[in-house]
Amino acid sequence: MNEPTGRPRRVFSGIQPSGTLTIGNYLGAIRQWVAEQAEKENYFCIVDMHAITVPQDPDLLRHKTRELAAIYIACGIDPEVSTIFVQSHVRAHAECCWILNCITPVGWLERMTQYKTKSQEQESVGTGLLDYPVLQAADILLYDTDEVPVGEDQKQHVELARDIAGRFNHLYGKTFVLPEAVIPRSGARIRALNDPTRKMAKSEAHVRDHAVRLTDDPDTIRTVVRHAVTDTGREIVFSEDPEKAGVNNLLEIYELFTGQDRATIEAHYVGQGYAALKREVAEAVVEGLRPIRERYGQLIADPAELERILAHGAERARAVAGPKIAQVKQAVGFLAAETA
Repeated sequence: MNEPTGRPRRVFSGIQPSGTLTIGNYLGAIRQWVAEQAEKENYFCIVDMHAITVPQDPDLLRHKTRELAAIYIACGIDPEVSTIFVQSHVRAHAECCWILNCITPVGWLERMTQYKTKSQEQESVGTGLLDYPVLQAADILLYDTDEVPVGEDQKQHVELARDIAGRFNHLYGKTFVLPEAVIPRSGARIRALNDPTRKMAKSEAHVRDHAVRLTDDPDTIRTVVRHAVTDTGREIVFSEDPEKAGVNNLLEIYELFTGQDRATIEAHYVGQGYAALKREVAEAVVEGLRPIRERYGQLIADPAELERILAHGAERARAVAGPKIAQVKQAVGFLAAETA
């Protein structure tokens, strides 16, 4: 257990500027972050250094980085309350990663599930693909993070960060807080509309009818929801039955966007068919995303303001990461420099 610090619990979340955020990301994570951001000290990092572990088009990467920042703010992350910044703008991340590399056994990295999966998809595996969990550990540990909100597929990486922190603390003395993985309480598993057996993923948001993206226009939203996979039945109820996964997914989306309780929703759909369900789910999503879409458009149209917000966020992040990397350097025996 970590000792009490007297400050609010600190939360670090990193997301790659690749793909496009979907309603799965919003309902499963971002909405909760917005609701709770005043209760904790939050750092939202756009991890562009992680993105280049696979080839990226430079212009598209820059666009996606700005897009992601704009979506975060449009969804309600307040840059005056929470810290939103770009990973490569805080060089302590790269410095800390190298130091942690030097104490991390290669075997720890080779056992990572995502590395095993992704390396099989590549003709040639870059060092960054193997090493990015160490960079992820550096991201987390630089901020004395207490909580890391993740899906089940990323829990292993937070456990690795704890192992690395523990190893460093053993070798050099108490330096790092041991972070905890936090799985979102609800809405964490919004399913793909074209295959409700699979999670809706931003990496597949470009696939036809897979997801509703947060930047989609109303007509696109209606089309995607209309094409959602259901089943051959007619009953519209919440269900754990795998055969009803498509209908259940639509009902959960409707529940989360409207705020209605399940009994009310089920009563409303008695005697109605799937066409009515899809039509009303689509309209609930259109209206739910309307303020996000409008605010996003304003931010993208004002790049100077967006750059100002990101510069402010980087300054706030450096104020925490800077002293921590200095402490890490001191611990391993580096000479202090007047200018970093």
